[in-house]
Amino acid sequence: MKGFFNKRILGTVFLLTFLIVFCISGNRLVSALDRGSYKQLKVFSEVLDIIDRNYVEPVDSKKLIQGAINGMMKALDPHSTFMTEEMCRELEVETKGSFGGIGIEITVLKDVLTVVSPIEDTPAFLAGVKAGDQIIKIDGQSTKDITIMEAVNKLRGPKDSKVTITILRENQLKPKDITIARAIIQIKSIKYKMLEDQIGYIRIASFQERTADDLKKALQELKGKKARPLKGLILDMRNNPGGLLAQSIEVSDAFLKSGTIVSTKGRIKSVESKAVATDDRDEPNCPIVVLVNEGTASAAEIVSGALQDNGRALIIGTQTFGKGSVQTVIPLEEGAALKLTTAKYYTPKGRSIQAEGITPDISVKYVKPADENGLENETIRERDLKGHIKAVGEDGKKQSELQKRVFDDVSQDNQLRTALDILKSWGIFQNSKKM
Repeated sequence: MKGFFNKRILGTVFLLTFLIVFCISGNRLVSALDRGSYKQLKVFSEVLDIIDRNYVEPVDSKKLIQGAINGMMKALDPHSTFMTEEMCRELEVETKGSFGGIGIEITVLKDVLTVVSPIEDTPAFLAGVKAGDQIIKIDGQSTKDITIMEAVNKLRGPKDSKVTITILRENQLKPKDITIARAIIQIKSIKYKMLEDQIGYIRIASFQERTADDLKKALQELKGKKARPLKGLILDMRNNPGGLLAQSIEVSDAFLKSGTIVSTKGRIKSVESKAVATDDRDEPNCPIVVLVNEGTASAAEIVSGALQDNGRALIIGTQTFGKGSVQTVIPLEEGAALKLTTAKYYTPKGRSIQAEGITPDISVKYVKPADENGLENETIRERDLKGHIKAVGEDGKKQSELQKRVFDDVSQDNQLRTALDILKSWGIFQNSKKM
């Protein structure tokens, strides 16, 4: 049995090598696997055989091969990963906007598991988790060398079960443990209200399956209020970690009559694409201001770039996160898959979003409102992990009350106030041009 097992491993590796070479040759991409790669595959098969025959304890060949694949993916970028069947199911659940967890978007920056942004009204948000927090432990286990999918798997769990994350934050002398009770995360991606002077406000928290439809409903509601046309619209995408590409395209199209929305470019032609707006004859005609900050990422950056480059909106706030790479999910046997970075996003004018982000037309730094105990709200950008992050309180109730107060009271939010003042003055500027 032992000899048969060894031969089976070597035979599998040989067959895998043959299939790779055959498929690549058939596509005239022989250069992708040169002689050096052949030698490395031979070394790989030898290592498997040596481990199987000599390791101190019996080994699970499937576990070894999965570990080798994980190692390959880690050598690429933080967003490329190998997903087991269970991870694939979790990814599908997440995009539907309802799942069990704590409610944060994470990435790996400078080899450290880092919070991109907490999702509004979720356990992590209420517990005081902040953008830029470095998660160094999950339930006491180090996150060193952890992949994003592995971290997601550890953070997810049944409703009411608890997870403890250990975070590092600027101006915090020691790591801090935060214990959070998981909940069913039902993301309400759209919130809206009418501000003064017939200026509408729409908050997009993330891009899920229902986002575009919910946005259109919000626009109809705002248009119908007081039976008067909108004089302006504020689209708030601060701390929006992104989501589904298709939804970001639909949202952009809701405001554009024509023009390019986004394009993708990669090494091979099959991953290149261009999304173009269509005239639905229902787009709002009022001026638009988009609010962004360091927590605005991915799909939210696509919308911001599309509206900015097409001259449809004024972008106000601070430089965005800079997550502009495309991940393609490639199915494998037994329900597994590779989530592989295959292209980059480009704005209509050809600007790469990756690591650069969207530069606002008007830079307005957020002035943090503090309650009586000095509670503050803060975000961070990818390039500024060691920037000015200040410690915050842990009282979830106070955090929630503060956010509600800011939402209800425009005077508490200087960026929103700036956007509102600009839109209120828009008509004056337009009239002065006609004089």
